[in-house]
Amino acid sequence: MKKTILLCAMLLACGVAMAQHEVRWDRHSLIIDGHRVVPVMGEVHYSRIPEGEWRQEVKKMKEGGVTMIATYVFWNHVEEEEGIFRWDGQRNLRHFLEICKEENMPVILRMGPFCHGEVRNGGIPDWMFDKGCKMRDRNPVFMGYVVKLYRQIFTQVQGLQWKDGGPLIAAQFDNEYRGRGEYLMELKRMAQKIGFDLPFYTRTGWPELATPVPFGEMIPLYGDYADGFWDRTLGETDGNYYKAFNFKTFRSSTAIATEQLGKQEAKMNDGDEAYPYFTCELGGGMMQAYHRRPYVYAEDAYSMALVKLGSGSNLLGYYMYHGGTNPEGKTYLNENQRTRGTNYNDMPVKNYDFQAPLGEFGQKNAHYYMLRPLHLFMQDWGETLAEMEASFPAPQDVKKGDDSCLRWAVRSKGNSGFIFVNNYERLQKLSAKGHVQLETCGVKLPKFTIPSGCMAVFPINVDGIRYATAQLVAKRDGKIYLMQIPGISTTICMQNGKVLRNVKARGEERPVYGNLYLLSREEAEHLFLQPESTVMVDLATIRKVKEAGLLRKITMGAQRVAEEPSDDDFEQAAVYRITLPELPANAKEPLMRFYYKGDCARLYANGKLVADHFQYGRPFLYGLWRLPEGTKELELRILPMQKDMPVYLPKEADKTLGEGVERIEVHYITD
Repeated sequence: MKKTILLCAMLLACGVAMAQHEVRWDRHSLIIDGHRVVPVMGEVHYSRIPEGEWRQEVKKMKEGGVTMIATYVFWNHVEEEEGIFRWDGQRNLRHFLEICKEENMPVILRMGPFCHGEVRNGGIPDWMFDKGCKMRDRNPVFMGYVVKLYRQIFTQVQGLQWKDGGPLIAAQFDNEYRGRGEYLMELKRMAQKIGFDLPFYTRTGWPELATPVPFGEMIPLYGDYADGFWDRTLGETDGNYYKAFNFKTFRSSTAIATEQLGKQEAKMNDGDEAYPYFTCELGGGMMQAYHRRPYVYAEDAYSMALVKLGSGSNLLGYYMYHGGTNPEGKTYLNENQRTRGTNYNDMPVKNYDFQAPLGEFGQKNAHYYMLRPLHLFMQDWGETLAEMEASFPAPQDVKKGDDSCLRWAVRSKGNSGFIFVNNYERLQKLSAKGHVQLETCGVKLPKFTIPSGCMAVFPINVDGIRYATAQLVAKRDGKIYLMQIPGISTTICMQNGKVLRNVKARGEERPVYGNLYLLSREEAEHLFLQPESTVMVDLATIRKVKEAGLLRKITMGAQRVAEEPSDDDFEQAAVYRITLPELPANAKEPLMRFYYKGDCARLYANGKLVADHFQYGRPFLYGLWRLPEGTKELELRILPMQKDMPVYLPKEADKTLGEGVERIEVHYITD
């Protein structure tokens, strides 16, 4: 079999322009120059990250196995004041695309006009609501302003489209639209008339459109999340999120944006089976709204990704893969209940960390590493996997917490395949499944026990391996790397009849047989990465300078959920002064961690709000390199935790009444 051509490596390899790489798609996958690819798409919002950090963050995404980027263009980030377009600094879309070109990273641009993304009004500027027209509608007033927006966006992408040798490979119009398909088609025609000419176009596959778009005009992309800040309930594991952890033919989610979209039916939209199964919003994490603050785990993201891949998806798109920070504006740019559009949830003013694999400040979280072996597998065996059909030997209608059967699926073509196993569900304890014998393509694996929480992909008749109770990770320089599955004894049966039992991981230097290398999970997660050392120092110079005032009254907002504190409320907060430490010259990416008790907190530098946080169990973070030069002190304001707050707090959150600072640490990286 020819080695899979990696999507990101194709873009300017040996100086060849992207325009020479033909892009097609069929019901299975994307096809680049005749080779099927299974991309990993990571969402990152360029305008939520300082311009000077873009290159290193794109490189981190590549190292995590991402082969394609998705990003929104938020209208109110670039035209907050009518007629004044800003493409400077961290709003400089052209510079971001140029960096993606230099880093060989294709981009899908989500152009709006409506985006959502937890920004003010979903990205539609405040001034548009004074125009007396219906939003997201074909009326000439609204569309007249949208065409101006699209023309401005085109000035940023001109010469950087795929046909020009640039990174821009596709575009999405509007987001989560449920009206008539004619509106989306008019947006597309408008963009093409301006000059957009891309290999393909996309839309969100949810909710179902009132009338369809013609086949082939826009590929529908799907999503799923482990939990949602948008739910109106305050209970744990409410909603249909459990369905994301079960293999199924149904592509979409019935749990996304329920506060806006209402109940969504679990059915395949007409004609969708003729499109490839792609995702654009597979939960890489989850934000916290003031009223509901989910705490998600690395295993949540990994399980959902494995389940989607096993269910037939041939593009895994994570929302978010990289968190960010809302930029400065004339007003706050976060979604909140008091705004005139998309006012469903109160979000932090600055923080958009999203508990993503790469966090708000580019910090590498546990699932950044956990997901890497799956991403490397998709790169190196994508061409093999892409045409494999999914089949479902286990029940698909599993209820929340149902532990009566093992959840597994198969993707196969001819006598080759992969068995996908998921014995994990968020916040449910699924038991070990004993004496399991899995079978596909005429091959039976030996009976063994699937541990509680086990997630794995087993190869069948692939690259000389008849079967293995280990997971393929990468195929580079003639070497094949497999990952040992914790709790499962590794057996490798070769197609030449050789059987290796109870094989132990030997790392990437010593083969276990021929060209086969068996890695521990930690070794697989860090395969091909340069080692890093992290240093932690305690920060002791903190003093309380003001006690908290009267407790604020928590009011219910326009959307009947608790309202977040206002600027005035924070005038009653407890105040702490922090003296910054002297760090060594080789300290890179110094990240301050605040471990505090309280409802929520804000951080100020020289009197300016720079960061905020809702208590949910993880520490409040701030990247010290973003401070103005010469800053010596910070001010931390904390509002107390109150009794019987109408807020969902996970078990990890410190619910101690009152407020206080337990400790402050600074973590930094050294070579």
